[in-house]
Amino acid sequence: MRIRVVNPNTTRAMTDAIERCARAVAGPGTVLDAVANPTGPASIESHYDEALSVPGILAAIRQGEADGVDGYVLACFGDPGLDAARELAAGPVIGIAEAAMHTASHLGRGFSVVTTLGRTIGRAGDLAERYGMQRFCRGIHTCELPVLALDTDPDARKIVTEACRAAVEADGSDAIVLGCAGMAELCAHLRDEIGVPVVDGVAAATLTVQSLLTLGLRKSGRGEYAPPPPKPYTGLLHAFTLEPQR
Repeated sequence: MRIRVVNPNTTRAMTDAIERCARAVAGPGTVLDAVANPTGPASIESHYDEALSVPGILAAIRQGEADGVDGYVLACFGDPGLDAARELAAGPVIGIAEAAMHTASHLGRGFSVVTTLGRTIGRAGDLAERYGMQRFCRGIHTCELPVLALDTDPDARKIVTEACRAAVEADGSDAIVLGCAGMAELCAHLRDEIGVPVVDGVAAATLTVQSLLTLGLRKSGRGEYAPPPPKPYTGLLHAFTLEPQR
């Protein structure tokens, strides 16, 4: 099987780190690669960033379909463009917030999300509601580090560790969900330091896609996730015009 991890931002270093985390859990016989968004923001920290990341995400999915990719991981905790990506792909497309929250719900009575900036708390809460995770999500906390600082700030590991420890104490949670793909490589360290399960959505989503494909499951082609109806697109979006399927 072939899985592609799509990083919705354009930062190559983060894409490489995401790929390492996904490869670490991919099983024998799974061919996995990661691609950065071909167009869009360097990091995603606002609704504006998220909206402008979606055309590049969809371009990456269309390219993946041409390349024979079987399933996709969408590696941003906002799960941007997830529904549209599912319309385009024949196989499963899994967002890391979706996968991480569901995985954490199996590990205890409740989890805390630790994410980057305070302005993203609302989006994480929206996703917990969408995925039916409100009864498990005991709190959403931030470390107040910009996404790109996770790789450049020498104190980033310490800051994230303390934020996770404080979240567990404040919420009485049984697990931590990491609320940014840029935190993925901290997962093992945080688990050792804090003493509760720590779920990285990149790994969780990779294994979810792999499991679905192993079960022979693909996306339903009916209803809302059927291929979108072809129609002309103009201006900057001309390249996104879809031709009628034969």
